[in-house]
Amino acid sequence: MASAQAIAMTYATTPLGAVVWLAAATAALWAVPVHVAAQSVERGKMLYEARCGACHSVDANRIGPAHRGVLGRKAGSAPGFAYSRALAGSKLVWTRDNLLAWLKDPESVIPGQGMNYSLGEASEREDVVAYLATLTSPRTGAAR
Repeated sequence: MASAQAIAMTYATTPLGAVVWLAAATAALWAVPVHVAAQSVERGKMLYEARCGACHSVDANRIGPAHRGVLGRKAGSAPGFAYSRALAGSKLVWTRDNLLAWLKDPESVIPGQGMNYSLGEASEREDVVAYLATLTSPRTGAAR
């Protein structure tokens, strides 16, 4: 069996071969099962900024509430944000599992809530939640 280095050298000698090698390497990378791949805080931050940043901020309420200290916080309780009745009346506390479910389908977690957005890819949800977990509470300074 040829080594990966030998295969790479064979394919990389021509422009088309380099493209084929890059495509194969990329496909192999994305084929890693989500549960095997480590959560990426850096990727989560990028996804948060790209997908969540239009409505949310880490430290300021916007269309959606601020997210610093969200893990361990009661849903619908961020200071100064006007929540839907459903969210404000919820008894849910934001845990990793609750956030993963919320990002997959908010309406199934709290019917009548006001967020009309979800993240379709499990790996994206995992990474965003990993990032949110790094955002410490401004009051305690401890990760939740």
